[in-house]
Amino acid sequence: MASLEADRQRARGRPPTSSSTRPAARPTVRARVPLRQLLRVASVACGIQFGWALQLSLLTPYVQELGIPHKWASIIWLCGPLSGLLVQPLVGHMSDRCSSKFGRRRPFIVAGAVSIVVSVLIIGHSADIGWLFGDRGSYRPRAIVAFVFGFWILDVANNMTQGPCRALLADLTGKDHRRTRVANAYFSLFMAVGNVLGFATGSYSGWFKILPFTMTAACDVDCANLKSAFFIDIIFIAITTYLSVLAAKEVPLGSCDRSTPVYGEGSEQPGGQAEETFLWELFGTFRYFSGTIWIILSVTALNWIGWFPFLLFDTDWMGREIYGGQPNEGGNYNAGVRMGAFGLMLNSVVLGFTSLLMEKLSSKRGAGFVWGVSNIIMALCFLSMLILSYVANHMDYIGHDLPPDSIVIAALVIFAILGVPLAITYSVPYALISTRIESLGLGQAIEVVKLWLLTTDCGVCGKWTMGSTIWWWKLTSFSCSRCCSPRQWTDGNLGYPSK
Repeated sequence: MASLEADRQRARGRPPTSSSTRPAARPTVRARVPLRQLLRVASVACGIQFGWALQLSLLTPYVQELGIPHKWASIIWLCGPLSGLLVQPLVGHMSDRCSSKFGRRRPFIVAGAVSIVVSVLIIGHSADIGWLFGDRGSYRPRAIVAFVFGFWILDVANNMTQGPCRALLADLTGKDHRRTRVANAYFSLFMAVGNVLGFATGSYSGWFKILPFTMTAACDVDCANLKSAFFIDIIFIAITTYLSVLAAKEVPLGSCDRSTPVYGEGSEQPGGQAEETFLWELFGTFRYFSGTIWIILSVTALNWIGWFPFLLFDTDWMGREIYGGQPNEGGNYNAGVRMGAFGLMLNSVVLGFTSLLMEKLSSKRGAGFVWGVSNIIMALCFLSMLILSYVANHMDYIGHDLPPDSIVIAALVIFAILGVPLAITYSVPYALISTRIESLGLGQAIEVVKLWLLTTDCGVCGKWTMGSTIWWWKLTSFSCSRCCSPRQWTDGNLGYPSK
């Protein structure tokens, strides 16, 4: 029968068909991830960034109120680079190999969110814990121990949560470059919302009235406001983590289940051989860096040494230099801290709008030119802060009255303008380096740059504010579109190094 059918096909002018001559089946194509699903998965960035904003605006002043001297307050922030240097690579390494039935990324996101909740509860109740163990007076060593312990857990937990969330978005989008851009835009949007809401929460002084139970014998009004802000943070992180984890449908490592969309031809399998370049392999790429790359890295490091005092002591500067107050001495200091938090909210808004224009500015004037101008703006703003401090300290209000509106407005304007160079610092140096490292293996080089910056900025640049991640990605995609794919430029893709 088979030979008869072949003869008929020859008579019709058709080649005979057989199992050996039939065309191969088309490769399985992965279904496009719904935008609503990406939006829900990315929402956890709002809760994470809300906590970062509170941490940056309120915790440096608060730790001084517990009794740590002003000159030692920055030592606490050493947990930033240490956790970024060790936790992120380790979490990424473990996440790539996680065989949990819940998936590779979601267990780490949940564990990080739970750790955030525990840490902010410890920080918010540090004064009460110190009181319980015998603290009395203005110097509270037991409260300081509880605060530092919770603070370090918070930094580790934030790093544990944020990296796997970015990696989960990359897993879901696969090689769909359009969806990758959308996913990063959503993540950046929620970072922006979290920043603005967090700084706005820190600038409000009436939370203790809404949550009166936060005031105790050990916790005064300012402490109660901080505690209340962290309770709000817990609500945010709980809601956003719930939405994110339920929205993602991960295939467990090694599973053959195809009930979820599968990967098409050429895409990486979730359980494949692609692994994150680990810490000791990253440092090996230093020897391949050219002189130009070292210059860019050095200038970036110097930039972050300049940014470090502002980002960690901005609200403290407002309370001390502009409002003329001291921790635990009247209300001027805390009024200045709240006004500084409001200034940081303005800074985040300006940063976001600058990021929207970043790609156009860099394509028109050049990334190096834009970066140079931003450094001049940064220097002028910092010089203006010194001048403003001098003027404020030689006015009659210091010590007995609030500052004039003109002084406060000038300080807020400086805070807002600094959003422009900060947005450029978060983005352009990466773009400049990226154009020069395609021969190194991009995934390794980008991670090395991140580790380099973590050792110079005391962890601040790890807290990319107002959606800087997507705008850095857009810049690098624009500047290096001919040497690599957009997928390779996705920051936070812990699971898939560049090929």
